[in-house]
Amino acid sequence: MAKRSGEFEVISRYFAPLARDVSGSFDLSDDAAVFTPSAGHEVVVTADALVAGVHFLADDPPGQIAAKLLRVNLSDLAAMGAAPLGYVVTAAWPAQLDDDWIGAFAAGLAADQAVFGIGLLGGDTVATPGPLTLSLTALGQVPVGTALRRGGAESGDFVFVSGTIGDAGAGLALARDQAGTGADAAAAQFLLDRYRLPQPRLALGQLLRGVATACIDVSDGLLADLGHLVEASAVAAEVAFDSVPLSPACRQVSDPQAAMTAGDDYELLFTVPPAAVEAVPLLARRAGVPVSRIGRITAGSGVAVRRADGSAVDFATTGYRHF
Repeated sequence: MAKRSGEFEVISRYFAPLARDVSGSFDLSDDAAVFTPSAGHEVVVTADALVAGVHFLADDPPGQIAAKLLRVNLSDLAAMGAAPLGYVVTAAWPAQLDDDWIGAFAAGLAADQAVFGIGLLGGDTVATPGPLTLSLTALGQVPVGTALRRGGAESGDFVFVSGTIGDAGAGLALARDQAGTGADAAAAQFLLDRYRLPQPRLALGQLLRGVATACIDVSDGLLADLGHLVEASAVAAEVAFDSVPLSPACRQVSDPQAAMTAGDDYELLFTVPPAAVEAVPLLARRAGVPVSRIGRITAGSGVAVRRADGSAVDFATTGYRHF
């Protein structure tokens, strides 16, 4: 096993290059970064933490862990309709992680920040007896007053979701050898990629500004996150069971009820008033992501899922809870 360098050597060797040419980062040579949003914009800030054994498997490739760390935060920016500006990362390294692992993690960040056109602004590195704990704070911007919120849905709005649901949960089950042998090789790889490398819907989120009345990303599960949205909006929702989009790969190893409560999909779940519904397919094509209408907002509280005959679908749980 390669040795572990000291804190400042790790920062200089692996992380300072991620901040090079990033305005206001000072190549990580100061105590903090300084930046100014574009004129007429306000800053959007979000943070998420990933813990080994909870949000990723301990033997997942370090570059993929880095990419997931960045992407789950970018998904929060997407849900607010924000364009990304930069990020700050904090890492608590267990002693067994050596320079090779840290170098591969930094390389994963470098590759992904190039994909999304952002850079590192700063952060912190500390030692821990374990487990590996990573936290990233992402900063974005929106034109003043245009940020998407959870709390704007109104009775009569339609409910949409991007992409497909349940893939990441099925991928996690495969990674843990809990999904049996139902998936063929191509399907298994698709599902594992969906779990390890979520796709933040940044383009769609920005296009939904001024169109969607409320928006959230699907991290805890479709039903759980729709529950968060309707609670914030003081309304209810009815979901058509057969309209929730599942990929062919997911259908090989999971059922619709499990898919609707699985987390980590990082798709956008949003509401649109009737007058704007016809704009949604056009925006979806411009963003390059499929979008499905799955239900409607009603008066009241809670989320109901119904089959085509009107009968209710019961769920033992609505999604993931941290505690």
